[in-house]
Amino acid sequence: MKQAVAEKKKFMLMLTGILLIGMCVASYRMSGFGVDAFSCMNLGVSGFLRMSFGTWQLLINAVLLLVVWFTIRHCIGPGTVVNMVCVGYTADFLCWLFLNRIGLQVTMPLRILFLILGTLFASLGCACYMIADMGISPYDSVAFIITKYAHGKISFRFARVMSDVVVIVIGVVFCVMAHNSIWEIVGLGTIVNACLNGPLIQFFRERIETMLEKQKQPGE
Repeated sequence: MKQAVAEKKKFMLMLTGILLIGMCVASYRMSGFGVDAFSCMNLGVSGFLRMSFGTWQLLINAVLLLVVWFTIRHCIGPGTVVNMVCVGYTADFLCWLFLNRIGLQVTMPLRILFLILGTLFASLGCACYMIADMGISPYDSVAFIITKYAHGKISFRFARVMSDVVVIVIGVVFCVMAHNSIWEIVGLGTIVNACLNGPLIQFFRERIETMLEKQKQPGE
């Protein structure tokens, strides 16, 4: 019984984290200050192909999932599948809701607010997702794959930087070919995400774990 309750809490924490990550991508997109590295590539390519962001992200995640399956299969879990399907479509829906359905006029104060919210949603979502420990997204597995096949010659941190730089370059190239503004996909938001995401994830993770410990009943 206790095990079932614990698993249910983990599942809800995972869903919450993925919802927040989708909200993060939507906030960054509406800010117009640039998005995180993986979203940068996906927005650039989807814009070039004239395909919805969510659909392209699902396709590229499916390709990456195959690579992960044959390399570091232990990283795959329920959270992997939910992440690859839901994040892109959540972001698409929220952007459509606020910009098209509601007709929100995104002024400079709102752009700044969306930038702040995007940064907070990103770190809080990742913290929830990591604590749930139900699998990681296909893109987050890329750095682990690089580290594994480099046989210890490349650190995880450097591998992550490498993968982020590569996907940003791809996003910019496709954005230029589509004659779209590159500043909407790479800019201040990209830098803020890269610099603050790690420290804020740690901040939120420590507090969520403390809160969960306090909620445990004696004898659990």
